[in-house]
Amino acid sequence: MAKKKEIFEVFFRKKPAMILVALRKSSKNRYGSVLAKEVDCTYSHAVKILQEMERARLVNFEKLGRIKVIKLTENGDKIAESIERIKALL
Repeated sequence: MAKKKEIFEVFFRKKPAMILVALRKSSKNRYGSVLAKEVDCTYSHAVKILQEMERARLVNFEKLGRIKVIKLTENGDKIAESIERIKALL
């Protein structure tokens, strides 16, 4: 199992890939702090990754009061699905 993780990380940066997959796995409202905990990174690192993903049109931020909710775009969902399939093959 460890070998599978190592080879996966050769092809993908682990944290960004896992953030996309985590967003795809749950349909409930997602927040930066929750995602950071799920993928084991700091909040500031998760926010930086999410901002890059927003620029690439993979995620959208929706403001609900003072909270920003993160959602995958259609393209982001397709990429997350592909990452899951690739990870399963490795």
